[in-house]
Amino acid sequence: MDFVYDKIFNGWIVLGIFIGLFFRILENEWSGAYHAGVAMLLSFCLLYPIYKIGALGAGDVKLFLMTGSFVSVERQFYFMGISFAVGALFSIGKMVSEENFKERMQYLFSYLFDVLCTKQWRLYGENLKQDYQKYKSNKIHFALPICISVMLGLGGFF
Repeated sequence: MDFVYDKIFNGWIVLGIFIGLFFRILENEWSGAYHAGVAMLLSFCLLYPIYKIGALGAGDVKLFLMTGSFVSVERQFYFMGISFAVGALFSIGKMVSEENFKERMQYLFSYLFDVLCTKQWRLYGENLKQDYQKYKSNKIHFALPICISVMLGLGGFF
């Protein structure tokens, strides 16, 4: 869905959260719902600032909330870490294949320097949004790294 429509429909996210909560309640009664709520709340609190600067999409944050409805807080943090590692590998691969690694790294360091100097966050890539094609070509669909991390985790790799 992320690749085709460039978004993740809320209906699927809500359905997934209900299914996760249902199984957590079956497994651990109401304490399962409580722990799922904690995992989802902590995920939101950690990812919201990343979303606000434009480094993650709203659908990506909601996917992490959905995974939090299925797993413990500890597992959720593993999923997040592995997702970001896989996403970083995808990003590096994309930059190398498109031969813009140096340009993107210069932009990243320029952005970080500007944020440190002004002590104010701003939207990452905001000047790229004027040229939508360039903006679109500089992003990855993060749903795939999230999916890979969940499959690895559920498959017993971590």
